[in-house]
Amino acid sequence: MWIADKWKDFKVIDASSGEKLESWNGYKLIRPDPQVIWKTERDNVWKENISARYIRSERGGGKWEIFSLPEVFSISYRDLKFNLKPMGFKHTGLFPEQACNWDWADKIIRKCGYSPKILNLFAYTGGASLACSRAGASVCHVDASKGMTLWAKENASLCGISNIRFIVDDCVKFVRREIRRGKKYDAVIMDPPSYGRGPGGEIWKLENELFELLLLCLDVMSDNPLFFLLNSYTTGLSASCMEYMLGVTVKRKFGGRVEASEIGLPVEKSGLVLPCGASARWQNSVLGDK
Repeated sequence: MWIADKWKDFKVIDASSGEKLESWNGYKLIRPDPQVIWKTERDNVWKENISARYIRSERGGGKWEIFSLPEVFSISYRDLKFNLKPMGFKHTGLFPEQACNWDWADKIIRKCGYSPKILNLFAYTGGASLACSRAGASVCHVDASKGMTLWAKENASLCGISNIRFIVDDCVKFVRREIRRGKKYDAVIMDPPSYGRGPGGEIWKLENELFELLLLCLDVMSDNPLFFLLNSYTTGLSASCMEYMLGVTVKRKFGGRVEASEIGLPVEKSGLVLPCGASARWQNSVLGDK
């Protein structure tokens, strides 16, 4: 498992009975987590100074119960800074477990010897975009949500980053246009949802669209690309499945190697690791073990 264990402003304190207790720069949040199917004893840390809790509804969805959480709060990772806020369906605007992938991409970019062009699809609030830009890459950030893209711009401004190209568009349509324009990228990052809609009402269903998008991306990759990162939180799309798809697309065309794993966060109380999704990584063989 790839573990995001270098956070200073964030930690998972405990996890039990379908929920996780987290500290976000000192703010304690309780949020549901479908992975937490065990029932271990809860001590007083679950009751003391809780800032907010997301309560699921039996009818689906849910709502935040706010005690002492400001409307907007911030968190830092290395020299990156993010503004966060409680959103619908339990989210805060950041997935801390992705830091293990930010570190992986950062290392490759810093050692490649030039400023690579990165295409970040389904880019959300910009965590990977900011990490790659800070490492020295030129980033094209694409997301179908205008609101998420504005949020990503705010995060970039917080970090003093001004060289990211932000695009509000359906990711499939954008890649097709880039192919027609003859644009090329040295790396692709992709974090597709299970289901979504583009700005023009385009429907995305991962099981129907993902493989075709992977094939399309081959035509926007440079002749000697650096890496391809595929993330997923979709039940049923395992790390091994993503590894296979990158193997028969990116690896088949460019060589190199593919690896895949669950990603996770350390849990302070138990000393164990909470699984939080999966990733597959393709890396050019010329990079060796960088």
